[in-house]
Amino acid sequence: MQLKSIITASVIAVLLTASSASIAGLKAGDKAPNFSLKDQNNLTHTLSDYEGQWIILYFYPKDDTPGCTTQACDFRDAVKRIIASKAEVFGLSLDSVASHKLFAEKYNLPFSLLADETGEVSELYDSLSMFYKMAKRNTFIVDPKGNIAKIYLSVNPKTHSEMVLSDLSSLQKVAGKP
Repeated sequence: MQLKSIITASVIAVLLTASSASIAGLKAGDKAPNFSLKDQNNLTHTLSDYEGQWIILYFYPKDDTPGCTTQACDFRDAVKRIIASKAEVFGLSLDSVASHKLFAEKYNLPFSLLADETGEVSELYDSLSMFYKMAKRNTFIVDPKGNIAKIYLSVNPKTHSEMVLSDLSSLQKVAGKP
């Protein structure tokens, strides 16, 4: 019985190390990986087209699930303050354009949900789960030069937008302008 517990603990430790090690590829200050993805309205968004603006890019596992709905509605409720901060917010998951459309309409989401159906962009941002084909709940603030200014890992969906807004304000002050 004791050997079984030791083996179980070892397997868990290896899995936790492997899942957290994947984020080691990106860090604050790195150039944000460029991408082009369609949103819920079938419009293509390319990250480099937003140079000169602050971007909040939040990855989430699945449309219309409890935690993801909480997170999306949290950003929805903060979107006016985000816009006032001269920033743009994008949600990103592996769901389809059609799924995003239903999700955005159901919860009146006023920002773009980007469809990364292949998982390629999630992988570029070290936000693709290695155990399930879905995005991890990570967020990136990208500065106007296209660099990653802040990375959040495994966020709390209920309070995350407030943390992002606070950090965005601080980052903008340090940069000298919104």
